[in-house]
Amino acid sequence: MDTILKDCVLPGFHEPPTNYTYETVQFKRNVIAVWILCHRRFDYNGGSITRSIWGFYNTKTKCYHAPINSSKQGDKVELKDTTPYSAMQLNLNPLMSAFL
Repeated sequence: MDTILKDCVLPGFHEPPTNYTYETVQFKRNVIAVWILCHRRFDYNGGSITRSIWGFYNTKTKCYHAPINSSKQGDKVELKDTTPYSAMQLNLNPLMSAFL
């Protein structure tokens, strides 16, 4: 069973957006999974809180990693290149990036 780390403070982490909170869970011995929880109520899940993986934090190397999915960590990312909603990186072509 996963251990929820209530008092885990991640260095320089984002402030949660409105109606969202973060939850940290022990993923591996030296890796913490960071989940983002949406507190809006949706009909499809019976009004429960919706959880999505934000990313992973390695406590040994002090690095953040983007998620591939909720059970597999991906490439290392800089916190400044992430959003409060996800550590996943956008793969934009030059035309798409011109509109951002």
